Amino acid sequence: MALIHATAVVEPGAQLDASVSVGPYTVIGPHVKVGAGTTIGAHCVIEGHTTIGQHNHIFQFNSLGAVPQDKKYAGEPCELVIGNRNTIREFCTFNIGSPGGGAVTRVGDDNWIMAYVHLAHDCVVGNNTIFANNTQLAGHVEVGDWVILGGFTVVHQFVRIGAHGMTAMCALLFADQPPFVMSQGQPAQARSMNFEGLRRRGFSAARIAAVKSMHKALYRDDLTLEQAKIRISTLAQEQPEAEPDVQMMLAFLDKVPPQRGIVR
Repeated sequence: MALIHATAVVEPGAQLDASVSVGPYTVIGPHVKVGAGTTIGAHCVIEGHTTIGQHNHIFQFNSLGAVPQDKKYAGEPCELVIGNRNTIREFCTFNIGSPGGGAVTRVGDDNWIMAYVHLAHDCVVGNNTIFANNTQLAGHVEVGDWVILGGFTVVHQFVRIGAHGMTAMCALLFADQPPFVMSQGQPAQARSMNFEGLRRRGFSAARIAAVKSMHKALYRDDLTLEQAKIRISTLAQEQPEAEPDVQMMLAFLDKVPPQRGIVR
């Protein structure tokens, strides 16, 4: 406990690894668990049933684990679960889940979350994402692995963003954004696929060619969503190396609600 500043308040019941560092005037509630090597800055409030993994860097002035901004919430013991090696910059607000949405707000591993980001109740964030300043996620939003959200991106409740996607600054998402898609605008519209990001992550030429074909089916050939899915399903035969990418796209599209659709 030598790494806890004298002015910090760690309530009885909190479980902090001996290697956890806590800065001045931070308050940690009785149901909080923090793993080894995590650093928590000054003036943070971490409360609720919050579990934080190992080697996270939580900067000053964060509020993690507060009750959801949901009038139906009645004090149920819902959770916030944060994985390992995440960077959470200043003034972020992550709420616990709600009984109507699985009761858990979840953040994966190796995410880079910049200042003023809001994660509402029951959001699920994958791994290796980047959220630029002032990204705002409403309740029940799902964000896949390797997603990059530009500054001031706003995401409507229940919207999903597929893996390897990207948004431009000030994008406003009312519809699901399929994997690999880059979007821009208010409301957001699909502009291209994140080809440069895929190259940086080691995607082969064959896999990138398959992603280009998926983009063509979804956005260039004037197909309905069902017709595009049929076209996309044949790509794995043409490019066997891309079969996991094709299956990921099809699995995402199969769950698109008709009333919301995908970004167009």
